[in-house]
Amino acid sequence: MTETVIVGRIGGSFGVKGEVRIKSFCADPQAIADYTPLTTEDGRSFAQMVLTGQTNGGFTARLDGVITKEDADALRNVDLYAPRDVLPALPDDEYYYTDLIGLTVVDTGGVTLGTVARVVDHGAGDLLDVTVAGQSDTVLIPFTRAAVPTVDLTSRRIVADPPEGLFPT
Repeated sequence: MTETVIVGRIGGSFGVKGEVRIKSFCADPQAIADYTPLTTEDGRSFAQMVLTGQTNGGFTARLDGVITKEDADALRNVDLYAPRDVLPALPDDEYYYTDLIGLTVVDTGGVTLGTVARVVDHGAGDLLDVTVAGQSDTVLIPFTRAAVPTVDLTSRRIVADPPEGLFPT
């Protein structure tokens, strides 16, 4: 099985002729159509995606095998994954979200703060959602150079200098 990376999400139907709304997570949003075949978590595969227009926050598209509005509606909120080997190589200071999940987060003194559970983007910038041992709530750290000066994928560690008061003392 080829390793995959999430590249977008289907937002549901657009119109009545089987088009879907797509939110792209790619640095170049239109490039999502170039990374086929796209797959879903349940194993469905789309060999072709044709972008047909733009919507607020995304695109409209045709996916092979999606013909009716009902087909498109059934795909609402389904994530799309591309094979990692078709994605472009990244510069040293950029990362695929999937590479950050599971990394240990330590403070600048080396004290373990937690583990990255996921990376979220609510529009104002990326946030690391960090699971803290012994806590049911997670902590969100801004994924900026000031708050996260070091990401070391080789040692699977992130050095963070989070704003004061985010983590329990």
